[in-house]
Amino acid sequence: MKSGRYLTIGVLVVIFVVANLMLFQVDATEYAIVTQFGQPVRAILEPGLYGKLPDPVQSVIRLDRRLQVRNLDQTEFLTRDKKNILVEAYATWQIKDPVRFFTSVRDAAGAGTRLADMLTSELGVALGRYELGNLVTTTPEAMQLPAMTAQVTARVDARTAAYGFSVTDVRLKALNFPEANRQSVFQRMKAERERIARGFRSEGTEEATKVRAAADAERTTILSAAQREAERIRGQGQAEAIRLYAAAFGQDPEFYQFLRTIQSYDKIITKGTTLILPADSELLKYLNQTGSVQQGRPRSR
Repeated sequence: MKSGRYLTIGVLVVIFVVANLMLFQVDATEYAIVTQFGQPVRAILEPGLYGKLPDPVQSVIRLDRRLQVRNLDQTEFLTRDKKNILVEAYATWQIKDPVRFFTSVRDAAGAGTRLADMLTSELGVALGRYELGNLVTTTPEAMQLPAMTAQVTARVDARTAAYGFSVTDVRLKALNFPEANRQSVFQRMKAERERIARGFRSEGTEEATKVRAAADAERTTILSAAQREAERIRGQGQAEAIRLYAAAFGQDPEFYQFLRTIQSYDKIITKGTTLILPADSELLKYLNQTGSVQQGRPRSR
């Protein structure tokens, strides 16, 4: 009984060891390549449980199938208008052919090195075709940076196909000027902004002048209309006054003349007023009559 039990345990141990040496699992995030004496013999593209010959006859190489990022160190380039710029870029890439990838670059580090070289050369060519104003601008119509990065992505992807991986995107993380040129560039930018500001101020002054001129013209028109209306009303009042004066004069001309003369005295003769008039002046008519009446009265004793 004991010998049979030991035999069963031994068989199970052997099966476990053999299974451990010959079976392997592939995860959903990876590819697997089965190599025989260092040479790839089979690529496994789908996750699951697979078998192979025991080591060292056959081995399993695992490769990450997920999207990976390669950062490019800050590099100096020259634009078409001869401006030196410092560029930091990155590229996203993914393995498409595991066997070709393994035989050409071996691993992710090898792929990153090849990709950095390709990315640097293609960025240099692409940036040399564009002026700085097409890469850094506030005008949407002049912006060419997305088109430039799309061209670089397509060209680098075409070159990496021979190495079993593809480039899905290339982007710029930073674009700056070398320290030696930065101050002069800032001065030019400042001068440009000041020129634009002067243009805006000039346009504002011109618009303000137009608004003031329109307001003055409208003011003049309104005042003229008001003045005409005032003159019309004043004329109507004067005409009505003349009519009333004429009606009063027609009823009693002598009394009307006397009343108007008395009103003239009230306006002309004030305290301290001295008048020098001829004796036959119409203005002194009633004053002379008043004096004559007073002289004809007997003096009181």
